[in-house]
Amino acid sequence: MRYKLLQEGDIQVCVIRHPRTFLSKILTSKFLRRWEPHHLTLADNTVASATPTGYMENSISYSAIEDVQLLSWENAPKYCLQLTIPGGTVLLQAANSYLRDQWFHSLQWKKKIYKYKKVLSNPSRWEVVLKEIRTLVDMALTSPLQDDSIHQAPLEIVSKLLSENNNLTTQDHESIIVAIAPLLENNHPPPDLCEFFCKHCRERPRSMVVIEVFTPVVQRILKHNMDFGKCPRLRLFTQEYILALNELNAGMEVVKKFIHSMHGPTGQCPHPRVLPNLVAVCLAAIYSCYEEFINSRDNSPSLKEIRNGCQQQCDRKPNLPLRLLHTSPDLVSQEATLTESRLKPVIVTSNEIHVEVERNNTANQKMTANVGNDSEPNLIDCLMVSPTCSTMSIELSAQADRILGCYVEILKMLSDYDDWRPALASLLQPIPFPKEALAHEKFTKELKYVIQRFAEDPRQEVHSCLLSVRAGKDGWFQLYSPGGVACDDDGELFASMVHILMGSCYKTKKFLLSLAENKLGPCMLLALRGNQTMVEILCLMLEYNIIDNNDTQLQIISTLESTDVGKRMYEQLCDRQRELKELQRKGGPTRLTLPSKSTDADLARLLSSGSFGNLENLSLAFTNVTSACAEHLIKLPSLKQLNLWSTQFGDAGLRLLSEHLTMLQVLNLCETPVTDAGLLALSSMKSLCSLNMNSTKLSADTYEDLKVFL
Repeated sequence: MRYKLLQEGDIQVCVIRHPRTFLSKILTSKFLRRWEPHHLTLADNTVASATPTGYMENSISYSAIEDVQLLSWENAPKYCLQLTIPGGTVLLQAANSYLRDQWFHSLQWKKKIYKYKKVLSNPSRWEVVLKEIRTLVDMALTSPLQDDSIHQAPLEIVSKLLSENNNLTTQDHESIIVAIAPLLENNHPPPDLCEFFCKHCRERPRSMVVIEVFTPVVQRILKHNMDFGKCPRLRLFTQEYILALNELNAGMEVVKKFIHSMHGPTGQCPHPRVLPNLVAVCLAAIYSCYEEFINSRDNSPSLKEIRNGCQQQCDRKPNLPLRLLHTSPDLVSQEATLTESRLKPVIVTSNEIHVEVERNNTANQKMTANVGNDSEPNLIDCLMVSPTCSTMSIELSAQADRILGCYVEILKMLSDYDDWRPALASLLQPIPFPKEALAHEKFTKELKYVIQRFAEDPRQEVHSCLLSVRAGKDGWFQLYSPGGVACDDDGELFASMVHILMGSCYKTKKFLLSLAENKLGPCMLLALRGNQTMVEILCLMLEYNIIDNNDTQLQIISTLESTDVGKRMYEQLCDRQRELKELQRKGGPTRLTLPSKSTDADLARLLSSGSFGNLENLSLAFTNVTSACAEHLIKLPSLKQLNLWSTQFGDAGLRLLSEHLTMLQVLNLCETPVTDAGLLALSSMKSLCSLNMNSTKLSADTYEDLKVFL
């Protein structure tokens, strides 16, 4: 029979004094509370003693109890316990045999546990200590009492013993761990003991104790823990245990077998807490890898600034390094009738040159007249911005790199289980990683496998988690799309995500509107390269009238006509909507922006697929074009504004432009590899009125020469 351990208030006693014994009359707690006599409470480390009036109110230490026995002599009162103390005996009478036995086992437990506390608090020889620990464990395992403290109390005693004795040998450590192992099968280790286990995992990861003793302990933690926030050391112990497994000869294969053992052999994991606990351990471990880097920064830079430096147009405007201002001879007569304009001062800083010729407000308005209501930034505004962010590389220590590799692999393992994937996707949808991790190329490259598994899953509850949790917040869909901070391919994963989302209930106008507002460039780039999903997306945008800007519509049509599959689908669309043909007959677009990461081949394919005789504004900023694309640019006779910011366009291309594009007025060469030789060729371009040469290799002599010509 199993009994509960006595708690505070379980025994309340009124006694009658006798020369040798105290005959006790046991009353219920309810009765005593009503009459409020002095009462006996068996709790902590004392029982109560008697007074001349018959009530027990003075404490008796459990260590003072010499013996506890069940009364067995003839004609003894029923259901009584005999407590032998110095100078007398106390009789406790219970209402029934079960209650009497409960008191008996509880008193014995209390008396023995304080004995072991005293013995183990002052260890002399460790052979004796180890023997006492084994006896203590046996007592806890064989006790008929049912209470968490029956097993927790010995663990806390051993935990205190270990924390106060740091000079133990490794063999002593292992012997103690083996001795208390039976208690850990059904109990979580206390915090101090977790610290000791963590230390053992770090110092002796290949010890058999890790496999034989710690494995069932960690399995129980993962199956039954409800909140690591209340017991963070359990999470740390689990983390160190998994790292110790990874140190074995088989490495990740051992970890994989452990994860499989936690899932079970069936297709459905029977333990609902395992996955959330494993994910919590992984997230905490991954965060710890970047903790030093996070603490060394103020966390103000964005992901783009950390990962890619100058890869996007910044909102802030730095001081312009240099402006050369003069009026154009062909506008002198116009300026005579206008208000006299003020010339802006010249500002020079080292290594950065910006040359701009401003004529008058009329000329500037003419340059910006074609902008309309398009959401793209004005090219002239782009020219006025020069990002000063420097690329920051994230390099982890060897230990942090090892931890990162292990726990990213675990996330990949978790994503391979079909029954775990929906919950895993839900747990990772509000992106739980620090931005330093998302800016770390190695981390995002490894995590890409998990996102790919989500994108391949046909279940809506899985692939819908690729989207952000709310508007204005990035999700995995945004991070791994072309131009996103985690994108390291040409858009294959992005196309896969769009394909699965369009194949479900997301094939709606709202989703297309979101793509048109935020991801139109990547969609056009992939369609230009023949991706069928993106061709379908562009056709649907035209069919549903998602795009209002005529220039953008014409660019989409040119993109569709650049591939065979695009031509076929566009012709089918035109059969349904004849007005698209009418739009195309009116002429090509006046403004065109190529998506980032576009190449020379992409530009050639696009320009050869339609009419671009009316094109005046072309932006190739942040693409991968080189000087080779100049052969196609010179075929644009109406081109007036050209943005080559952060490209590989060099001197050879500039020389070709200067010979053919006589109408060019605005040119942005910021962060390009052009040199003095290429820049001097621009002196023949008499129509040029704005030139941005920030972060180029322009020398002081070339600058003086340009002042003469411009």
